Amino acid sequence: MIYENIRNLREDSDKLQIELAEYLHVKQTTYSKYERGKINVPVDVFIKLADYYDVTIDYLVGRTKNKK
Repeated sequence: MIYENIRNLREDSDKLQIELAEYLHVKQTTYSKYERGKINVPVDVFIKLADYYDVTIDYLVGRTKNKK
């Protein structure tokens, strides 16, 4: 699943979906849909998540296993 890394990073950081949703200025239901791949993640959200977790966008989308 393409968005598995987004969920795994959140869970590894002991964060709730609502916390990330607030950081991204989206509803919790929208963030949940990002994690489940129900809707596409906008580029600006990928950038914010990459900055938040200090990883590359390629890692977030599963193009590499290297976080940096």
